[in-house]
Amino acid sequence: MRVFVAGATGALGRHLVPMLVAAGHQVTGTTRTPGKVARLREAGAAPVVVDGLDREAVMAAVRAAGPEVIVHQMTALAGMRSLRKPDQGFAATNELRTRGTDNLLAAAARAGTRRVVAQSNAGMYERSGGPVKTEDDPLASRPPSRSSARALAAIKHVDQTVPLAAPEGVVLRYGGFYGPGVSEILLDLVRKRLVPVIGGGTGISSFIEITDAAAATLAAVEGGAPSIYNVVDSDPAPVAEWLPYLAEVAGAKPPLRVPAWLGRLLAGEFVVAQMTSWRGSSNEKARKELGWEPRYGSWREGFRAWVSG
Repeated sequence: MRVFVAGATGALGRHLVPMLVAAGHQVTGTTRTPGKVARLREAGAAPVVVDGLDREAVMAAVRAAGPEVIVHQMTALAGMRSLRKPDQGFAATNELRTRGTDNLLAAAARAGTRRVVAQSNAGMYERSGGPVKTEDDPLASRPPSRSSARALAAIKHVDQTVPLAAPEGVVLRYGGFYGPGVSEILLDLVRKRLVPVIGGGTGISSFIEITDAAAATLAAVEGGAPSIYNVVDSDPAPVAEWLPYLAEVAGAKPPLRVPAWLGRLLAGEFVVAQMTSWRGSSNEKARKELGWEPRYGSWREGFRAWVSG
């Protein structure tokens, strides 16, 4: 098929493009950075330099490519080191998830593209009830912190708009990325003992290794009913379990432990919510309906392979 990947040089796109090409698809990939054009060509894609927020440029690029599938992987998270003020750190990504999504959907409608696969996030489920959520569970009714209202609204925009606007709208709620070229900042901070377990570490995390996430995206391009899917591994776990393990495999001392009130002073309310009240996600639907199976069923073997690699 002809596949248009918006955000083709990002954390996931750089793994997805070679997979699409290897599967026989004709790929057009976008980047905002002219210096990354050669990388896309080497991966086998036709490169296009375009800003996802430039509506007319997006429309022209999609029209020229004539894709049967559009994949939305546009974010602007590279180098982000702090979650103290999420709406400030995610500002550009929030725009790409709102205006950028609308631009791609409008381009898809004009080009006659039926299938749109869009990136979302599995970390924003309602922080009450059971520890592991399915796609049928509601997203948070209010943001985890006052400084994350726009981030939550942007994620809800993707989840609500793509299934309605595209004839075949697919939303992939990814867990926390790690693996080749991803989350190196986290690893560095863990080695420096700058990521403490806050408030007992009872928040549940769901992870997904980056090449596993790309493989799930390939599966969503090629099949599966239009729907929303959690793309996570099979082992949701509390922070108090996975963070000390990551420190161990990274050769670091065990993480410090601090009470929630101190965590709020050090890291902010959003991080405290992640570490104390977050909910994990189930991958059962994606495995069943997309025919996808993560290579790393648990972050345990995934972390070890990541750190040793």
